[in-house]
This record gives sequence, C-alpha cells and structure tokens, in this order.
Amino acid sequence: MTHREKMPPVGIAEQLQPGLQRVLAPNASPMTYWGTNTYILGESDVIVIDPGPDDPTHFNTLLQALDGRRVAHILVTHSHRDHSGLCAALSKQTGAPIAGFGNSDAGRSDIMTALLNAGMKRGGEGVDHSYQPDACLPDGAKINGSWGEITAIHTPGHMANHLCFAWGDDIFTGDHIMGWSTSLISPPDGDLTAFMQSCRKLREMPAKRYFPGHGAAIIQPKEWLAWLMKHRQARENQILFALGQGAFKVPALTESIYDDLAPVLLPAAQRNAFAHLIDLCQRDVVLALPSIGFDAKFQINDAAE
Repeated sequence: MTHREKMPPVGIAEQLQPGLQRVLAPNASPMTYWGTNTYILGESDVIVIDPGPDDPTHFNTLLQALDGRRVAHILVTHSHRDHSGLCAALSKQTGAPIAGFGNSDAGRSDIMTALLNAGMKRGGEGVDHSYQPDACLPDGAKINGSWGEITAIHTPGHMANHLCFAWGDDIFTGDHIMGWSTSLISPPDGDLTAFMQSCRKLREMPAKRYFPGHGAAIIQPKEWLAWLMKHRQARENQILFALGQGAFKVPALTESIYDDLAPVLLPAAQRNAFAHLIDLCQRDVVLALPSIGFDAKFQINDAAE
C-alpha cells in the first residue's frame, strides 16, 4: 500500500490547504525518504510542527516561509535530530517556546530502561540528547489560538516521547505513521509493545488525513493504519515460524526473515526484529536465554502452549 504524491520541491513553502503549509527539509536518505516535513499552521500567528534538522539552508527557507509572522509555539513530535535539531535556533530567532512530551528519556518503559541500564547501546538513529522542551505536553493537552485547537496525543513506540497532534479533522503523525514506509522500532528508544498500543489508540480517533513526518499526506488513514498493524502481525508470524525451526540470535534471525534487504538497512532491520522479540518475551510467547538482550538466544516458550 503506497501513497502517490510527487515529491514536493525542497526549500519552497507549499500551501497544502488553508492555514497549513509544508516546508521540506533537504535531508533525503534511505531512512528519511524525501526528507523531513516541517509544517506551519495558522495565518498571522502560527505554530511550527517539527522544525527539522539543524541545517542552515532549511533554517533560512523556514524563516522565509514564516515571512515575519509571529510563531506562538514550536511543537515537536519526538526528539530525533531530523525533527528537533532546529528547535533551539528557531526558538532563539523567534522567541517561541518549544513544547513536546519531554526530553529524550521521557516515557520509556521499564523493560527499555532496564536494557539501557544494562549497557545496551542505542541504535544510532540520531537521538537529540540536548533536546529539552520549555513546556511538557501530557496526553490530551490542548493548545488554542487563532490557528484553532491542537491536541497532543502521546504515541510512544517509535520513540518513548513521541507525540501526534490532532488539528480539526487531521492528525500530524510524526514518525509513528509515515507516508512511505513502516516506522522503525529500535530498542531501547523504540518499543514495539507501546507502538501497537499507540496504533490501537489512534484507530479509535477519527481523522480525514494523516500528515506524516516523512512522505506524502495519507488520505485513507484508517486503511493505512490497518495495513501497518497487519504488516507488524505478519512480521511477528515470520519470526515465530523461524523460531519454530530452532533457537536464533538476532542477526541470524534477521537474515532469515529479511531476505531481500539492502545491506545498508540491515542494522535497522535487526533492531526491528529485536523489538518484536522483546514484545514476544513480554507476552511469554518466546524465551530469551540467558535474559532479554541483543546478544541473547531466543526460542519458543513451549511452556506457554
């Protein structure tokens, strides 16, 4: 299932609908697709969602798009540098406060905290450790102004401090739901159990469109979300089938289920597979020997059958 939108021009503010502009950052890559989508909501007073990477070209483009308008708030879906990196510079330039769920450690589950404390290395997805919002937005927090009403939706999974933002009939989904691919879940910052819970949460919220952090607008959000959840279930089934043949460590298991993957994407695929294994261990479907960790050996929990 894909979305057919021509890649927007880099460095030009596009009017998507009344009161909504998109500015595409020049950071295309295998992990970011055509780059990070920065959104501007409002007319005179505006909200900026995900300023994007700390790139001087993007910064200048964004200032040109703002055209002197007052920035009331800078909202951040999550603190990967391709989304939050420009926050500090934009806040200094405009005087606007930065708002998000919390810093890069906020919202992490107990199992991911334990993995981090045990010495597990982060996956190198560009966590912004300097990110600290001026205002922390809990689930359900609302921001009102001339732009309308924005509601924060805590959606941990891709990252523990991830927020989506509801605005009228639309939801800005950051990297929780992207318009070109499934989201990367990379422990200990990513958590598949939380990701699926967040998907079920969004499934209950009506929306006409999703505006993702990467890729095209999603005009059939229910169908796209259902496809993403089905994809995760299919991946789980692949893992369980492989483990039915015997015990595996993460690298060998990943190679057995991702048989057509470009080598550059293999580390991310290993993290995704590990995220599934942690979730299966949490549900007692799979055992980790000697304990849950990237170097563990995983096998079916026969006692659970």
